[in-house]
Amino acid sequence: MAEAQDAKVRSGRRAEAADVPLLELRDIHKSFGAVHALRGASLSLYRGQVTALVGENGAGKSTLVKTLAGLHQQDRGEVLLDGEEVSFRDPLHAREAGIAVIYQEPTMFPDLTVAENIFMGRQPLRSLRRIDRKAMRRQSLELFEQLGVKIDPDRAAQGLSIADQQVVEIAKAISLDARVLIMDEPTAALSGVEVDRLFAVTRTLQAQGAAVLFISHRFEEVFALADWITVMRDGAHVATAPAAELTVDGVIRQMVGRDVASLFPKQETTIGPTALEVKGLSRKGVFSDISFTVKEGEIVGLSGLVGAGRSEVARAVFGIDKYDSGEVLVRDEPLKSLSPRASMAAGLAFVPEDRRKQGLVMELNVSRNLTLTLRRKLSRFGLLTNQAEAQATTEWAKKLQIKAGSPVSPISTLSGGNQQKVVLGKWLATGPRILIIDEPTRGIDVGTKSEVHRLISELAGTGLAVLMISSELPEILGMSDRVLVMHEGRITAELSRKDATEESVMTAATGVDPKTKETTA
Repeated sequence: MAEAQDAKVRSGRRAEAADVPLLELRDIHKSFGAVHALRGASLSLYRGQVTALVGENGAGKSTLVKTLAGLHQQDRGEVLLDGEEVSFRDPLHAREAGIAVIYQEPTMFPDLTVAENIFMGRQPLRSLRRIDRKAMRRQSLELFEQLGVKIDPDRAAQGLSIADQQVVEIAKAISLDARVLIMDEPTAALSGVEVDRLFAVTRTLQAQGAAVLFISHRFEEVFALADWITVMRDGAHVATAPAAELTVDGVIRQMVGRDVASLFPKQETTIGPTALEVKGLSRKGVFSDISFTVKEGEIVGLSGLVGAGRSEVARAVFGIDKYDSGEVLVRDEPLKSLSPRASMAAGLAFVPEDRRKQGLVMELNVSRNLTLTLRRKLSRFGLLTNQAEAQATTEWAKKLQIKAGSPVSPISTLSGGNQQKVVLGKWLATGPRILIIDEPTRGIDVGTKSEVHRLISELAGTGLAVLMISSELPEILGMSDRVLVMHEGRITAELSRKDATEESVMTAATGVDPKTKETTA
């Protein structure tokens, strides 16, 4: 109730703001050859307001941001700053106009200090043009105090968390007198606590009169932070409305242009015998006494707060990380050696949490990535032909509906959802009996999420045993036949689909038994 009241208060702020937007885009068009990335995009940002920009992958959000940042120039349409038409020639021109972009993974100079990163290229100087390090440090501290955070200006940027790097980038933006802050998927790699801090910083900037554009696939964050929501589809503006007047279902309909019958198309399957059994798995300081089973045709969701040890357990089961004690059995047979090769030979497949760093080779094309696990199988006399590679690629691209320009397109040119499908295809091509999938839909849009969920459900329907790790509670509840909940390296609850609710899962995730309401430690 309090959140709804807060949303109504926020939605009324724009009426109190100046009539003229601080930054406005009108009917922006941008093409790259035959591809029309923007076809009538419009956006208004007001002082002291947070506007969320949502849309499927390929809706044009990134192109719009790059136009605002000066990386692209529109083919036609107007960009107005304080009511005056402007055209950003390059990123420097946009920064000088007060436009700052905070990306999901900031780029910093790792060997320089935090203060040096903030003032790179414009350090305060003393006599004889020597850098005034005391002034640089003092100004950095003032910036962090203004944002309400504590970061040592003298520490090296190397080793900073993504959350701290983003705060440093925001401090840099403030030092440049940025009036418009664009946050592009800033929370994708952050924990709950880090997201809360970023939101607190954002609200501080909002209170100081900055216009904020927030781009995210996470609806709970969009509705928690935004005053207004702008929806894009197919490169065009669809709608803008106060967040308090919208619902998640309504926004999804506007994004995809159709009713989404269900984000979680879970089909009923016949549950077979146990495919994977984990007995007493322990690793000192990471997880302890982990025991569970996954049966053929079953989707078991592994839930818990960030840092609970879910991914670490998955990596140990697959043989990437070692464990101190315990046993992993596949169809009642213990794995003979602890290695990914042995796990693959036993019929396991593992889709990791970070697809770009752990699941794909970003320097290679689509075909090479899809066939990485098949190279030995496709080779004849030790030679792998382009024809064999192309044949396998075509087969899996068709099965998974992967949208790519061609099999030789760089994997980096694909959307996040299609990259995820390539990782899935790479492992499904091995013919696994057991699939371990960590954060299956992180960073992909709602329409593609539904496709990935459908695919996982269909795989379970063929008898595949699925262990699914997710930080998104609706995904866990919508897709799982059983839910395991972890807290501080231990399984604190095992819940049937019927008994798994938001309350019961979150209760167990905080270390409380959902049945007795007593701590499990």
